[in-house]
Amino acid sequence: MIKNSFKDKDMQAVIGWVLRAGVFISMTIVFIGGVIYLYRHGQTIANYHQFKGVPDFVHSAGGIINGIMHLRGRAIIQAGIILLIATPIIRVIFSAVGFILEKDHLYTGITFIVLLIIIISALSGHAG
Repeated sequence: MIKNSFKDKDMQAVIGWVLRAGVFISMTIVFIGGVIYLYRHGQTIANYHQFKGVPDFVHSAGGIINGIMHLRGRAIIQAGIILLIATPIIRVIFSAVGFILEKDHLYTGITFIVLLIIIISALSGHAG
């Protein structure tokens, strides 16, 4: 009788796949945004006498989504960076699911505490 249960090696493989896919997808998105940005603004001469920060439309989720819809390179780059930052958070979520499937209550609790700390840090703006 062969048992098809989800094992620790299987979970590690899934987590590794999630990390690789997240980094690859975010890298691809940033590259596409960079190509679009250079295509539109590559001929512009930089003026270093006056500081121009990041445009306002990349400071909010709605602005980033609107910028992506209008194929603005900076918004696409920002979306790729957000995905890159979200990749380890997704890894923690997958770890929690794995510990739940293994019925390892101690590590499930620790993983949820880590996830809670990450979420609170992200929402409050206080890092470290």
